[in-house]
Amino acid sequence: MGQNLNTIGFDADDTLWHNERFFQLTQAYFTDLLADHADRDHLLERLLEAEKRNIRHYGYGIKGFTLSMIETAIEVTEDRVPASVVRQLIEAGQEMLAHPIELLPFARDAIESVAATHQVVLITKGDLIDQERKLAQSGLGELFDGVEIVSEKRPQTYRQIFDQYKGGPAAAMMVGNSMRSDVVAPIQAGCWGVYVPHGLVWEVEKAEKPSDNPRFHELQNLGQLAELVHELS
Repeated sequence: MGQNLNTIGFDADDTLWHNERFFQLTQAYFTDLLADHADRDHLLERLLEAEKRNIRHYGYGIKGFTLSMIETAIEVTEDRVPASVVRQLIEAGQEMLAHPIELLPFARDAIESVAATHQVVLITKGDLIDQERKLAQSGLGELFDGVEIVSEKRPQTYRQIFDQYKGGPAAAMMVGNSMRSDVVAPIQAGCWGVYVPHGLVWEVEKAEKPSDNPRFHELQNLGQLAELVHELS
């Protein structure tokens, strides 16, 4: 076990498997359905506003996203959206919930490599049932020493989770694609924060890189993680 680094936390969506691209494909479908009522940019702006507003009601995930699409459709049509469009939006959300998991490159190898010497925990936010489904389909569940599905990723969230492991937050690392949730928040909690860019980022998850913080690291892909963990351990 590493003397300085004991626990490695992994984000799930767009870190271990694809996620955001399905949201963006569905957003494109949403704008096509409502093209007669507003232009694309306006629709996406209104949808994002609804998503931000509804996080406190529905949390993160596909179900909240689907409800936000329906709410936006009602708003932009001034309550005149056809029932057929609402039905198509519901079906689009259901299709997202049924989509098979596609692992990102190096995902399994990265977990297996660090799990040989460190404790590993999955820390993801979103709908409980959907996240459990995705983890089961991924085939990665057996590799983790712990799984945490949380409603939000704040510094206190990471403190509470990593306090359960040897060394606490100071001996923990979080790895993910979200600068706000997977990097900045863990660093604020006293952990290392490792940024692995995915390319597609939800606007809500954007934040400035803490480049001047010694506990911040950026990798090109998960294939570089084992070497970084070895260096810090």
